[in-house]
Amino acid sequence: MKNFLIRWRKIDWLLFLAVLILLVFSAIILYSLNLNIEGSDFLIFKKQIFFALSGIVLMFIVANINYTAWSTYSKMIYVLFGIVLLVVLLFGTQVKGTTGWLKIGPASIQPVEFAKVALVIWLARYFSDHAHDFKFFRHILLSGLGTLIFVVLVAMQPDLGSAMVLFGTWVVILLFTGVRKKHLLWLFGTFILVVVASWFFAMPDYQKARISTFINPSSDPQGQGYNVIQSMVSVGSGQWFGRGLSLGSQSALHFLPEPGTDFIFAVIAEDLGLVGVTVLLFIFAYIFYRLFIITRRSKDDFGAYLVLGVSSMLLVQMFINIGMNMGISPVTGIPLPLVSAGGSSVWAVMIAIGLAQSVYMRNR
Repeated sequence: MKNFLIRWRKIDWLLFLAVLILLVFSAIILYSLNLNIEGSDFLIFKKQIFFALSGIVLMFIVANINYTAWSTYSKMIYVLFGIVLLVVLLFGTQVKGTTGWLKIGPASIQPVEFAKVALVIWLARYFSDHAHDFKFFRHILLSGLGTLIFVVLVAMQPDLGSAMVLFGTWVVILLFTGVRKKHLLWLFGTFILVVVASWFFAMPDYQKARISTFINPSSDPQGQGYNVIQSMVSVGSGQWFGRGLSLGSQSALHFLPEPGTDFIFAVIAEDLGLVGVTVLLFIFAYIFYRLFIITRRSKDDFGAYLVLGVSSMLLVQMFINIGMNMGISPVTGIPLPLVSAGGSSVWAVMIAIGLAQSVYMRNR
């Protein structure tokens, strides 16, 4: 018992406290949204409480595992989730036009959320093995091809938002590793060519419409532009202090679509105003600060890249979600980490936080 208590005293309690505050913040917002539904059974709120509590347990379990073990099995984990993503394409359940869910009995999971963590583990292993060799373009190419396999499998669901998170995670890690300017120019040129080719030959019409709407939401105010316009109205109407929990007109009158998931940031902005949004962003900033401290204190490359990968994944996902709520990025259906409702997302992020805690515990 004494050894058990000593072990848990070593975790980063400041990081855990910040994560816990976000989970409580999420529960409060989801509870307030259910108040606007007549005869609501508060099922979404109850589910979120369950996933938050079980996610905390997952975090402690993962933190208790020596993070170096993930390096040993990184390739196996990568292959396993590659197969899982392929199975999702073949046998997955379609929800809102995306075949991204697997039904296991009465429950449904979204494997791509866990595939993001699997990719982080694989990239951490690859970058740590070749950290001093990225002046050679072949390592950029090989790590990029490994990421591209996941990106293509997810984009075929089609889930453009998660594909962007996977690709963005690799880009951020690559930038922190340091690459030659000419290699960056080649990558940028290749990216532009791929985007242009995808637009003409691979991208579905509804995704083209989303991007066109992002550029000019007023072009289709009752169709593809509706979500963006309502979200921007919600964000702007909150002003300094907001309208109060469950009192925002856009969410209370159900003008705002998906208020508990994709557009929960707009709900926060409308109900709690600029002050509430600032508090939310400050908590996120503090989480990234603690992850940065853990990265710097890591005594080996794998641990440093593992936490850097977790930070990159959360940063890219947060940027995309908040961006689409404010009309500065296309609507892609990406949850706000630890805040949006969704069991798979909460569990995956808590596992990622557990990986960072494991690095912290063993590098104190």
